[in-house]
Amino acid sequence: MSHEPKDLTVEQVAEELQVHKNRVYSWIQSGELPAIDIGRLGRHNYRISRVDLDAFKQARRTTRDDDDR
Repeated sequence: MSHEPKDLTVEQVAEELQVHKNRVYSWIQSGELPAIDIGRLGRHNYRISRVDLDAFKQARRTTRDDDDR
């Protein structure tokens, strides 16, 4: 049985999606990707829930019909 963490770091999300971590920060700051900030004193330390990441991926999924728009 796999023991995937429920909450992921920005680096883990970036690796999974094969994007630079700055892209993940951008999605968080725009509100597109929900995250919690467990940092302190002005230093961000985000965690992204697996459920929120899966919903984000589903919302960005393209279909063949998207080409017709």
